[in-house]
Amino acid sequence: MNQRVLPDSLEEELIAQQLQLQKAAFVAEGPVPAAVRQDRLQRCVDLLKTHADRICEVISEDFGGRHPVSTLTMDVQTPIGHLKYAKKNVARWMRPQRRASVFPFNLFGARAELRFQPKGVVGIAGTWNCPLFMLFGPLAGVFAAGNRAMLKPSDLSPATSQWLAETVPQYFDPLELSVITGGVATAQAFTRQAFDHLVFTGSTQVAKQIMRDAAENLVPLTLELGGKSPTVIGRSADIQKAALSVALARIQNGGQVCVMPDTVYVPRERMAEFVAEFKALWQQMLPTVAGNQDLTAIANARHLERLEGKIAQAEAAGAKVESLGAASVNAADRRRPLRLVQDAPTDTAFAREEIFGQAMALESYDDVQAVVARINVGARPLALYYYGKDRQEQEYVLGHTLSGGACVNEAMLHVAVHDMPFGGIGASGMGCYNGPEGFAEFSHLRGVYHAGWWDPRVKLGMVPPYTDKLVQMLKKAL
Repeated sequence: MNQRVLPDSLEEELIAQQLQLQKAAFVAEGPVPAAVRQDRLQRCVDLLKTHADRICEVISEDFGGRHPVSTLTMDVQTPIGHLKYAKKNVARWMRPQRRASVFPFNLFGARAELRFQPKGVVGIAGTWNCPLFMLFGPLAGVFAAGNRAMLKPSDLSPATSQWLAETVPQYFDPLELSVITGGVATAQAFTRQAFDHLVFTGSTQVAKQIMRDAAENLVPLTLELGGKSPTVIGRSADIQKAALSVALARIQNGGQVCVMPDTVYVPRERMAEFVAEFKALWQQMLPTVAGNQDLTAIANARHLERLEGKIAQAEAAGAKVESLGAASVNAADRRRPLRLVQDAPTDTAFAREEIFGQAMALESYDDVQAVVARINVGARPLALYYYGKDRQEQEYVLGHTLSGGACVNEAMLHVAVHDMPFGGIGASGMGCYNGPEGFAEFSHLRGVYHAGWWDPRVKLGMVPPYTDKLVQMLKKAL
């Protein structure tokens, strides 16, 4: 097996050269059998399983502190689950599908079918918050569809990126799967390439530039962009269960997850009850902040400054801010207590932008219809959560909003469902991965028509010179 490790920093020409080598290998390979696809998926599983301990170390190094439980669940087990599911089902997914043919040709044996063919070479540009899931999650669909791939891990995860660049060649020939490492300039050069498909996870602002660049080469895109995932606590909700579910979600990765419950809407008369229950549960699970290994640190100083600035602005504008613990006096420790920010003015950055850190917005409401209207004023989120036993209210919230995905009486677990697509809509992204829809996302859906044993057009007079009788027959057929 080729052990070559690509250089840490590549000029755009060298990235393009690597892409062309992979495209040539793809063309030379021809149809990709199920066994080859399954083997590539299994090698991804083997890579993650074999190096699970090292993965925990490098990701924790990049974060400045992240518990192995967080890494094992989000960046090892979850992608392995999707990879295994794809391996189990790919032989069935790739079978041609019979489709209805054209009348009257179908009466004489004509038939139509849909074939799923690989697109070629797919670029995957990941992000820092779940650095391996955001690469290997979509890679499950990419490999299941028979493609080859190039990975660009985030420059904000240097230890993870370096480990990945060194480890992937132990499992894959670079013509199957290659890793490109480097800074912002390298990332920009990567996303400008003429891939057969490009997957990007990151901010909406960067995605807009990527769409402009992709337009130059007509590259189809899958974008996963996040947003302010709203959480609606209905009046019929079990407050204790809802508070526990939201707390367990908020603990994940220090709040740095794209589908994190961002803004929690609570009936005005139940707000005190919810806050009391949530605080009790949180302080029971995370009684201290400084040096607490169960708490993930904010990834870097820039993101910490951004988060603290948003909270300070909201408080100055009149929001009530309550801190569930005290930060460390050690400036190098980027772990922070969760801040509950109640009723931040709508014109603050905290209320308008995704929080992505250890803070949670709380909004009291009197009418759930007003909550739905508030949600619909903003950009369409990546996820939406509803808690309650009122089926009519549940269907109202789900039916009158749009989000990438949703959960009822739970948060975030829809991402782990192997048989369901994960993706955004509008400002939260486009396209999807996971499950059969993820397989289809990275496949070319090629319609193929097969002629029958007899062509009836001559007999029916459907060839020139055309007659009035033919015109009348066609009109009658309408």
